[in-house]
Amino acid sequence: MPLLHQMGGRFCVPGCTCACHNRFSVEERFWAKVDKSGDCWLWTAGLDGKGYGLFWDTKQYRAHRWCYERLVGPIPNEMQLDHRHTCPKRCVKPEHLRPVTNKQNKENSVGAYARNGTGIRGVTLRYNGTYQAEVTHNNVRYYLGSFADIGEAERVTIAKRLELFTHNDADRLLL
Repeated sequence: MPLLHQMGGRFCVPGCTCACHNRFSVEERFWAKVDKSGDCWLWTAGLDGKGYGLFWDTKQYRAHRWCYERLVGPIPNEMQLDHRHTCPKRCVKPEHLRPVTNKQNKENSVGAYARNGTGIRGVTLRYNGTYQAEVTHNNVRYYLGSFADIGEAERVTIAKRLELFTHNDADRLLL
């Protein structure tokens, strides 16, 4: 529900500091929106289009970043926060987050790209009915072959990612 000024009944803007609603500290407002009942600390308020929690302090923050910076410290320059593979994007628990480079964050992505066609990361269906396996690492594309069996193409792709990547939690869970 929008916050109203006591005088005049007009809407407050995000980050407003008027006396009618700043009875709670920023920390109290944040933690009131976090469910700590499970292993993950889940953000229960607004989400952006990608599923990350949103929180207003002096500006809009992604909730997991705000929490990490308060409980752990600043996120190093040129780094991103990566959610562990087992966590939803609305998890704000610092132990489930890690600073990574953009490359490492992409390594830990889950699932195939939208236009992949097979639903298996790194495996595409070719015009001749075979499955092509490939992995891209450091802007180099590795073609791993064409396979009649989609399962074999997936196994070869995962094996190559395990060889090349350092932050592919989803693949490592399959071991």
